[in-house]
Amino acid sequence: MAQVSYPGVYIQEVSSGVHTISSVGTSITAFIDFFREGPMNLPVEIFGMADFQRLFGGLDNRSDASYAIAQYFLNGGGAAYVIRVASSDLTHPLSKAGVILKADASGGGASVLEVSAASEGIWGNNLRVEVDYNTTDPTQLFNLSVTRYDGPGAKARPLGNERYLNLTLDSSKPRYAIKVINDGSKLITVKAGAGATASNRPAANGTLGSLAVALTQAQLDGVSGKKISIKIGAAAAVDATFDTWVAGSVTTLTQLRPLLEKAIRVATASSATVDVVGLNLCVTSSRGSTSFDPVETVVIADSGGPTATTLGLTTASNTNVQQYPLGLAAGADIAALKKSTVGADGLLPDASAIIGSQAVTPYTGMYALDRVDLFNILCIPRAAADDMAQNDANVTAIYSAALAFCELKRAFLLIDVPSNINEMQEAKDWLDKFASLRHKNAALYFPRTEIPDPANEFRLRSVAASGTMAGIYARTDSQRGVWKAPAGIEAVLNGVAQLDARLTDAENGVLNPLAINCLRTFPVYGNIAWGARTLVGADQMASEWKYIPIRRLALMLEESLFRGTKWVVFEPNDEPLWANIRLNIGAYMNSLFRQGAFQGATPKEAYFVKCDGETTNEDDRNKGIVNIQVGFAPLKPAEFVVISIQQIAGDL
Repeated sequence: MAQVSYPGVYIQEVSSGVHTISSVGTSITAFIDFFREGPMNLPVEIFGMADFQRLFGGLDNRSDASYAIAQYFLNGGGAAYVIRVASSDLTHPLSKAGVILKADASGGGASVLEVSAASEGIWGNNLRVEVDYNTTDPTQLFNLSVTRYDGPGAKARPLGNERYLNLTLDSSKPRYAIKVINDGSKLITVKAGAGATASNRPAANGTLGSLAVALTQAQLDGVSGKKISIKIGAAAAVDATFDTWVAGSVTTLTQLRPLLEKAIRVATASSATVDVVGLNLCVTSSRGSTSFDPVETVVIADSGGPTATTLGLTTASNTNVQQYPLGLAAGADIAALKKSTVGADGLLPDASAIIGSQAVTPYTGMYALDRVDLFNILCIPRAAADDMAQNDANVTAIYSAALAFCELKRAFLLIDVPSNINEMQEAKDWLDKFASLRHKNAALYFPRTEIPDPANEFRLRSVAASGTMAGIYARTDSQRGVWKAPAGIEAVLNGVAQLDARLTDAENGVLNPLAINCLRTFPVYGNIAWGARTLVGADQMASEWKYIPIRRLALMLEESLFRGTKWVVFEPNDEPLWANIRLNIGAYMNSLFRQGAFQGATPKEAYFVKCDGETTNEDDRNKGIVNIQVGFAPLKPAEFVVISIQQIAGDL
């Protein structure tokens, strides 16, 4: 209502009452299992195998879900949430690799920086950290690099690197190492060590000389033709001899650097390198050597004169480890670092690890999905793994908890059978044993699929069908809509070489009425999904939620309307509100009708939206309740096609 105070024309905007309702996603799939790396008990959204490789380490023959995820994306999946879980005991701990860096000489060798891998697992033992002082202030600041290798050995190849420049341990400065590294690194996390102060820093890698002031010309001339003793790693000490030069021709450390490098290389037959950092000479050993050890040292001493002392190289004997490896197994301190923690994978997750807990914050296991806005399909291939399936209680516990959680979240569960279930009768017996798992929000597929395993020379591996089918759900939703059954000749199982069992029509005819969806192999078409029933779709149950597309369409409608009608809360509960509700929900339902989501020739035959004084009486209004009734006529899949053929008698 415009507030008028003077004669004239007033303009005001009036709301149209339109609140557009959009359909939510229908095929965002969540996977829970063991993975070789990645954050624990944290749902991470990925959009392809490149993301999965980078964040969780890719395929692992210990992880059934890693293959299911590959199949999901291969068959049309677009987005997925991945939750890494694991178990542990005293013999098989689950731990992050770590190392503790000590301070340089000015810091008295105190423990100043604790470095840990970003997540638990053996993978962290392949990380190495390096520190140098080639900064804008070589006397106060430091740089830190972390490199991931493909193994711990001398010939390990680098896979990735992060580098952080001009760091300090002074928490009042913008380049405070703890904040800079933890905010930016995908490989490590750090925290200040027990001896950290604002003025100290981790010791630099390599034999870093320490000169208080620049060398005089007389000192530089005095190095000409002199010897130093050098010892690299476990090799015996040898003498390295400088070339001779004309007095006054070498005037800086930069000019001296190649002469020192040449002397060391000739004497040791290595490709050691020498760098100049401010007033310091930094000698590092050859990383290409077959005997290279990240924690090896380079010890330089005087030989035939105080040459090493003059160059400041003898002061660095306890601060010259070449690289600081995480997960160091040695028990004693080694040069400028202390042993911390060895990374370990722990054990494959048991039922309790997969289910997780809501008693701690943040939630763990499947309950970690409470952190995500929306997921539609849940796959837990680990529940059907051979070791897990040996105990029926494990299977029941995992899938029962998953069904309850899916019902709460309006999601759909794909249940897998163990690898030893590969005959028709075995499938029937298995479902009879786990009849308690029959639920309107679940489906079962049989048999399992066999795919070429890249981790095992492409030999065939039996994998759970849930990942493949989740991908087909996503592909069908994208191409045809959630109301189309994810089955038929279009539902080709991409990447599947063969099935664990080849079913006949007769066997299919036994399993289908029991709501066991069959995967079949047909000439020309190949391996396809040939069933579309929920686990309450057995003929004897006569459920209205018999078919997967009907149930998943209902779940989409429920979630979309739940999100799209929040604007109604606290609005005046009377006819203008009811009219707006009918307008907005009706427009949404009509848009689905025009896409072919419902049966019927007209909107009146396809759906209805009712919200008025009849659905919401005076007592409801007194209680603050508005009742909305929405109905729809679902499209049921043509499961049985009957063709009648007869001869035409007589003349036409």
